[in-house]
Amino acid sequence: MLRIRLHEHCGSKRTRAGRIAVGLVLLAGFVSRLPGQDQTPVRLTLRDAVQLALKQNPQVQIANLTLAQSQEQVIIDRSGLLPQASFQTSEHIQRLNLEAFIGQRFPGVPQHAGPFETFQTGPAFGMNVFDLTLWHRWKAAKLEVGAATQQEHTVREQTAALVVSQYLASLRAAANVQAAQSRVELAQALYDQAHDLQQHGVGTGIDTLRANVQLQNEKQRLISAETQQKTTLFGLSRLLNLDPHRPIELADKVSFFATPTIQVDQSLENAYTSRPELKALAYQEQAVEARKKAASAARLPSVRVDGFWAYLGLSPQSVIPSYQYGVSLNLPLITSGRIAAEVARADLELRKLEQQRQETRNLVALEVKTAVAQLEAARNEVDVANLGVSLAREEVNQARDRFQAGVANNIEVISAQDALARANDNQIVALYRYNQARADLARATGQTENLYAR
Repeated sequence: MLRIRLHEHCGSKRTRAGRIAVGLVLLAGFVSRLPGQDQTPVRLTLRDAVQLALKQNPQVQIANLTLAQSQEQVIIDRSGLLPQASFQTSEHIQRLNLEAFIGQRFPGVPQHAGPFETFQTGPAFGMNVFDLTLWHRWKAAKLEVGAATQQEHTVREQTAALVVSQYLASLRAAANVQAAQSRVELAQALYDQAHDLQQHGVGTGIDTLRANVQLQNEKQRLISAETQQKTTLFGLSRLLNLDPHRPIELADKVSFFATPTIQVDQSLENAYTSRPELKALAYQEQAVEARKKAASAARLPSVRVDGFWAYLGLSPQSVIPSYQYGVSLNLPLITSGRIAAEVARADLELRKLEQQRQETRNLVALEVKTAVAQLEAARNEVDVANLGVSLAREEVNQARDRFQAGVANNIEVISAQDALARANDNQIVALYRYNQARADLARATGQTENLYAR
């Protein structure tokens, strides 16, 4: 336990306040060094963030565990086709009631027999020689591994897309902070200019007041932008499953002009063959077909071999080798509709999967077409927004020169500042939409992990 005692024998209030401050500083330093609270910033590029999420995101981990479960199920179903062996040792003591066993009592015959002791030890084995039901179940389990693998890929694609989107949102928030800081600096310079002109008798008090109001507005926008940046980074930390105490720093630079292209096959056919959701549905359909065959095969006979070899006797000292081998043939006669119901259920599952496959294909087509259209529009928006920022800056410079020359009041300057703020916002939004549209197209074509994590 940490104890900080502040003794107050005498002295001024300033001395006591100083001691209290020193104690609080020491306490804060101790708390900051507590174990388990590493506050070292994590510096991540977009590629690093995606790779980290694919390693430790909880949803990805759950998908990996589900895949491992399906792989173990294959081993379980395969074991039914392979020989089974065990080693058994048993000793039994039995006493019989002859009267109850025969149904009546005979004169001169004891009422009971025994006790009898039986000792047996040795291996036993069994194997299904011919059972199509078990064979098709094993085949279905292997196909379900393929479906689970594609579902795991689906989760990885979705996680990568979420991380990319959140990282881009964080870059957008960082760009908003930079733009807000720049506008605060400009507003401060214009306020200083208006104040100097007023001091020299050239400007008016209303001009200084307008400039001050605009400066406070820009400071308010900066506070809002900084808050938004923090919240987006919190969301990114959650997706990456990082320690909440560790802050994140974005290593990628925010650029308004450089928009490197990413080659993405925009064809629908490529999306149909690449999307893991469609691959998973194909595996599921094949697995259900195998389950259906397994249900139908239950009508056929099955052949099984069983046996044992053991030492058998009345006691461990009197045992002799003994064995038993046998082949059994099982032919179902009446199953009370169970087999027909299992086949019908498989048919219904196939119809449901067919509807899901059609719905997924329609969704993929919509996502690809939408992403392509948004990408083209966003590319044009970036060009227009860059030109708008350039023109807005020129307007601010001219309005500032006119105000400095005394040919106009600073209403033109304030209007130009508002126009520059809108242009900056448009530029940031346009670049964000462009990068997001590229990410959406990669997700629609099933190439998010390939493009952003490798």
